[in-house]
This record gives sequence, C-alpha cells and structure tokens, in this order.
Amino acid sequence: MFKGTHLLVLLACSQSVSGWDRFCFAPSAPSPFMKHSGMQYVMRKGQQVILATATNSASLAETVRGDFPVLRQKVHGDKDLIYLDNAATSQKPVQVLEVVEKYYRESNANVHRGAHALSVKATDMYEGARDKVAKFVNAGRDEIVFTRGATEALNLVAYSWGANNLQAGDEILVSVMEHHANIVPWQMVAKRTGAVLKHVKLSEDESLDMEDFRAKLSDKTKLVALVHVSNTLGCVNDVKAISAEAHAVGAKVMVDACQSVPHMPVDVKDIDCDWLVASGHKMCAPMGSGFLYGKIDVLREMPPWQGGGEMIDEVFLDYSTFAEPPGRFEAGTPSVGECVGLGAACDFLTEVGMDAVAAHEHHMTKLLLDGLDSVKGLRVYGPGSGPRGDGRAALAAFNHEAVQASDLATFMDMEGVAVRSGHHCTQPLHRHFGVSGSCRASAYLYTTEHDIERFVDVLGGTIDMFSSIDDSFDAFSE
Repeated sequence: MFKGTHLLVLLACSQSVSGWDRFCFAPSAPSPFMKHSGMQYVMRKGQQVILATATNSASLAETVRGDFPVLRQKVHGDKDLIYLDNAATSQKPVQVLEVVEKYYRESNANVHRGAHALSVKATDMYEGARDKVAKFVNAGRDEIVFTRGATEALNLVAYSWGANNLQAGDEILVSVMEHHANIVPWQMVAKRTGAVLKHVKLSEDESLDMEDFRAKLSDKTKLVALVHVSNTLGCVNDVKAISAEAHAVGAKVMVDACQSVPHMPVDVKDIDCDWLVASGHKMCAPMGSGFLYGKIDVLREMPPWQGGGEMIDEVFLDYSTFAEPPGRFEAGTPSVGECVGLGAACDFLTEVGMDAVAAHEHHMTKLLLDGLDSVKGLRVYGPGSGPRGDGRAALAAFNHEAVQASDLATFMDMEGVAVRSGHHCTQPLHRHFGVSGSCRASAYLYTTEHDIERFVDVLGGTIDMFSSIDDSFDAFSE
C-alpha cells in the first residue's frame, strides 16, 4: 500500500482524531522516507489516506537533538549548554542551515523579474517555500504573505486594514496578556482613527477571562486581536471559539500565533480567523522570516502598506495599479534566503510531526511545573496544566520571594542554564502582577528530561546560594 514499507502489522490502537480514523502499525523495516522513525500509523478520512509517524515523548528530544549543532557546545568553560529560552527564539537544525547555505551557494538571485537560470531557481525556491508554509497551517498559497516576522505582519494589518477601516468610536479588543507587538500597533492606529482600545482581563486562574471577553464584545467591536498562547502565562486560548463569537457581532479576528505554530498543530481554516501571524525564528527558521496568513477575500480588500517594486501591476507617472495578494504586500526585494529557510523548517517540523511535538511538550510541561513546585519561595504565573501536562504551553515565568529574576538568570547562566529574565515584552501583564519582570524557562522539541532536571537543580542551588549570603550578612550585622 505504501511504497518502501514492508509487512504492516496492525495494532489494537485504532481511534478517531478530528474526524480521522487512526490505525497504528509497526513496519518490519524502517520506512526510508521518514528520518525520525517511531510508531507509524495510517490515517483515514473518507477516501483520503495518509501515512504518519508518532515518536514517543521520551525519545523525541534524543531523536532530533543531533540535528541542532549549537546544543552540543559547552559554555563558561566546561558547562554543558542547557537551552531553555525557546519562547524567545528556537535553535536551527542542520536541515534548515544546509538549505539556506545551499541557496546562497548555488541559487542566489533576485526573484520574479529575471529570465536567467539562477533567477528561475531562486523564484521556484521562494514560491515553493510559500507552498510549504501554506500547507503547514492549511491555508491557500495566495493567503500567505512573507514578512520579516510577526511584528511586521501585525503592523501590516494595522496600517493597511486598521487605518483604512476603523473610525472614531469603533472598538478594538485585546487582552492584558498580549505581547507588545499586539498592543502598540493598535494603540497607534486607535490614536490615528479615534478608535477605542479595550482590554480583556485575566480569570482567577490567570488565563483569559472569557466572561469578561463576552461582556466587552459588542456591535461596536470591529477587531479582536488576541494571542493564541501567552508567552508569559503559558495559557492556550480558545481562538476558535473566540473567532466564532467575534464574527457573530461582525468583528474581524487577528491571532498572534508565535507561541503556538511552532509547538502544536495549527489549522487556520478550523480556527476561522481573518488573520494569523507567526515568526519563523521561533519555529526553527532563520531570524528575519515570518508570515501573515489572511483570508483571501480580506487581503483583496486591503490596500498596499508599502510602495515600490514587486507590489505593482503597472506604474505611470501620475498613478499606479497594484498586484493581487500576496505580492501586493511584498514590496521590494524579499528576504529570499530566510523565506527558503522557513520553508525548510516547515519540512523539518512536518517530518517530525506536530502531534509528536505537542505530546513531547506536554511531557516537558509536567516536568517543568512539577520541578518548579518543588522549589520553595517561587511564584509561578499562569494556570496549571492537565494531569499529563496538557492544556498549557511548555514554558513558565516565575519570581522568587527573595532573589531578583535578573540575578537568578545571571547566576544560572554561569552553570550553563540559559533562561530569560525581564518583562518578555509583556509589561502591562507584569504591572498587573505588581512586578517589573520575571524569570522564564521555555522548552521545545529538543528539550530533554535531563535539561529540566538540571534546570531545577541549578535554580534551587542558586536560590540556596543567595540565602546563604543573606544569612552570612545577617550574622555579620549582629
């Protein structure tokens, strides 16, 4: 049935997932087209049949870790690097690094406007990357606009759609947990248009307060712009339900998916949002890459954001006509190599399997939260997870009652553990908690159980060190 797979042994693990019937099997020989081998299974929905692979969470990190050369180094002399700053940026696998290098070595040229061989190759790779991104989030290829990242994508919508559609008295609904990139552009557009910015509060468990969301949603609401997964609280917002309720009052919906697209399956058609943004550098792709998804009918109604080459149809001395989306929003020479790398990252994550990534991160979430719970004096922000680590992202922001977050991060780094301290571009959220910043640890598909255990040990040891200093100072003062 599947070329290259020998003797399928069906197992008693059939189940239904999102309308797909799943039947597990163990091939008698490894499948030659799946590098990251694990339990394989047939997925069937009607007449559509696919082959997929599931890697158990305990082995996923070990399976892929060798693909990330940066993780093999030692820091501060002899300390193994424990990288837990993945919510800020992910590391890049050799599969992506090699594709980008090969592009610049063999295919570098300007795209779309050349008949020579290199230009044709570069154009094919650039547009091929668009196809890969579209497939990754289940979008149409013309619904994917390449950007330098999510911040640029959010600003594109703010100034192309927001500045031209919002009026005085219209309401924009965001939340207190938003990243600055999903607050500041709307503040600027609101000031320009006279629109009113409203903020959804947190619930008692420090997730999105859906009752407050519904109370503030009205026929005055023209835009709902919310994060899918909070980069500080770790909560996973029900953006599908939010989209349905927002559309019921005639509002458009923007989803910030920077912390979800790299970590779980995301289907824009299922969510039914009008726009969705993601950053490539958080999903194994180069920095300077990202994308905007927009419903094609919505994109066609939006005017250009920037003017120049590439985004035009025809230019005359006194007026211009513009290309259809997505070209209309990609003025000038694009970051071709970075976009090609983004396509390669989609290939890599697809091969690993986003279901497998999500399952692994659930396991990491449980280990992370259990470990933090064992350290006295910590305040962890955000809701708890499910019994298996589900229902929350594999990240945790926290503070200690006696040690500054920046001190924790600095001294943990000396032991090779890389975490982030600061406000994580969520200053309003930190003000809500009455703090200026926090320390944050965040995992990804290459994070191991040992990484989490080492992090917890070093965190505890760092706190003990500061406690002993305080005790010595108190004794000296007496």
